[in-house]
Amino acid sequence: MSSVSEGRFRSSAVPSITPGPLRTALRTDDGVRIEAVYEPCTAGAGAGAESSFDGTAIVLAHGFTGSVDRPAVRRAAGVFAGRAAVVTFSFRGHGGSGGRSTVGDREVLDLAAAVAWARELGHRRVVTAGFSMGGSVVLRHGALYARRPADGAEPGGAVEREGRTGARSEAHADAVVAVSAPARWYYRGTAPMRRLHWVVTRPMGRMVGRYGLRTRIDRNEWDPVPLPPVEAAGLIAPAPLLIVHGDRDPYFPLDHPRSLADAAGDGAELWLERGMGHAENAADETLLTRIADWAVTP
Repeated sequence: MSSVSEGRFRSSAVPSITPGPLRTALRTDDGVRIEAVYEPCTAGAGAGAESSFDGTAIVLAHGFTGSVDRPAVRRAAGVFAGRAAVVTFSFRGHGGSGGRSTVGDREVLDLAAAVAWARELGHRRVVTAGFSMGGSVVLRHGALYARRPADGAEPGGAVEREGRTGARSEAHADAVVAVSAPARWYYRGTAPMRRLHWVVTRPMGRMVGRYGLRTRIDRNEWDPVPLPPVEAAGLIAPAPLLIVHGDRDPYFPLDHPRSLADAAGDGAELWLERGMGHAENAADETLLTRIADWAVTP
């Protein structure tokens, strides 16, 4: 699946103040139309909500085959909205968004557009929270879209390694949450991941993805291979990183979150959740509330 240059992108122009939920379309740097929804914080002023849009916004990145309107995504957004404003969106190839899924590669452009939109609305602090595939995307985004130094120099390191330039500082995340994220690409160590690879790599599998899972998948292989999540985790600091994983995750065993935490070192906090399965479908309200509380704490 082919990578593209992460330069400037076009996003929807919206009013700086809106009284309630707002649905719009964003345009990524490579011209893909992405559906997105903004929901203001539902907490009262005494709980820290700021009607002028200058409080924290959480940008929620769903897992593979998810979308902005899937029940699990809406449930997570509703819990998060009790602590902060929330931006949800459908990755390319999912839901009402255009394009085709590249299963974690070009999706970093989709996330960057959503983060920049939150900042256009006036939010001074933006936290990305990704689940499964979305978890790998927020990790790569955190490494590639770093806050620019005071001298205005372009970010290096991971950006240069992927041959990408122009990652704008207004698209950076102030903190990152990765839930049920893989540490490395091409993992086939569990039955669910072997089935997923069949869906992604085989013509019949992609047909099942399109008509059965409502996900349009790009047929091209990655070229070049994107920065692995485990390497990205070590490049996110000084932004805080929270890694959340269930001990009953059927997709990725516990060596994945532990590898991510080891790579990030002191820059990461690791929560291993007893009895939890995989991603947004398995995250209960108590866990989602804890994540939101972590996200809104500078």
